[in-house]
Amino acid sequence: MKSMAKMKYHYGLKMRCYPSDQQKQLIKINSDASRFIYNEMVAINKELMQLRRVKLPIDIVRDRIKQLTMRQNAKQMSNHYQFLEDKRIDSLTKANAIQNYRKAWNAFRKVHTAGVPKFHRKNYRWRYQTNCQYPGQKTALLTNGTVCFLDNSHVKVPKIGLLRVAGSQARLLKRICETRIGTVTLTKDSADRFFLSMQLASDESFVKVAKATHGHVGIDLNTDNFLTDSGGNIVPNPRYYRTIKGKLAKEQRILSRRQQRAKKEHRSLRDSKNYQKQRLLVAKLHAKVMNQRHNFLQQISTALIKNHDLVVAEELRSKNMLKNHALALSISDVGWRTFLGMLAYKAKLYGRQFITINPRNTTQTCCDCGFVMGTNGTDKLTLDDRKWTCPNCGIHHIRDWNAAKNILDKGIAKLA
Repeated sequence: MKSMAKMKYHYGLKMRCYPSDQQKQLIKINSDASRFIYNEMVAINKELMQLRRVKLPIDIVRDRIKQLTMRQNAKQMSNHYQFLEDKRIDSLTKANAIQNYRKAWNAFRKVHTAGVPKFHRKNYRWRYQTNCQYPGQKTALLTNGTVCFLDNSHVKVPKIGLLRVAGSQARLLKRICETRIGTVTLTKDSADRFFLSMQLASDESFVKVAKATHGHVGIDLNTDNFLTDSGGNIVPNPRYYRTIKGKLAKEQRILSRRQQRAKKEHRSLRDSKNYQKQRLLVAKLHAKVMNQRHNFLQQISTALIKNHDLVVAEELRSKNMLKNHALALSISDVGWRTFLGMLAYKAKLYGRQFITINPRNTTQTCCDCGFVMGTNGTDKLTLDDRKWTCPNCGIHHIRDWNAAKNILDKGIAKLA
């Protein structure tokens, strides 16, 4: 049986799930165990760093270093902390928590901006990971592992049992080829919604790869309109957060008042029913905006990738752009970084090409003659200049359309 890494195609599946009260308790126990083990690994590492700074050959220090080093695996940690031996805790949850800690260190070494692993604090979100195994099976399917589909609406998960799910899994269950389930993640968000996520792998594509269209498109992302492509098509910016901002602010003020009242009466926020009701209402409003934006970005990215062989976009650094307080809200609301990420993974999925180019002078350059505004005594275009005429060739340009054409030309030149 092939491993996940050796299979050609990989796919992520996320489904909404509806656990019973008893299953919710089991998810909470496993989530707490995962968080505890991760935090214990952080604590062990911090103590080891301090102990290794001691230059003198002290036996007590050496013994402590040896003891902590031995504890950095799931079995030894369970022996040290007896409550981790609880039969309700999945053994693979412990192994995944340690693996995630080591992955966090690897991410830090590759990209130092990621930061070193830190303690995970307790909050309203629950999360833990397990894995699907295939004991005694020769072929991996969606229906014969330790995590498996019993039908279109039910999934069996170790320790949790039978979970009712809703999502797009019915299409995948019709496949008769070998499909392996890898890491399985159970989560609860701050709006008290439960989700089941799976990593899938197969040697056959998870989507139908359409025929080549021989179409190329460049896209210019901006805050006025969501995007303008090199064909002159404009996708308006829906501004989901701005439409609900007033209602959200009102509900958050109520939440703040209930929080202050609970503190004055020396009541725990977790036991304050009125506070929890209002917190859930605010969380659902945030979730609604997130869902609307996510659905919009999914539809636009899929349409672009399916209908074009080559999609070119400018490489935007949202982190730097968010430092501009005048544009920060608009940039956060539009979700550029998420959109570019969707284009990247969907291009691989559908067998298309997606590249990003340096956005330098894409707005200031005339797409017809190549004249750059700001040279030869001319002034640079500002954000207010939505239309302009090239002083060199006299061609009238719509700012975003011109930029999209330049982006496409740069992308084709980069490929060449």
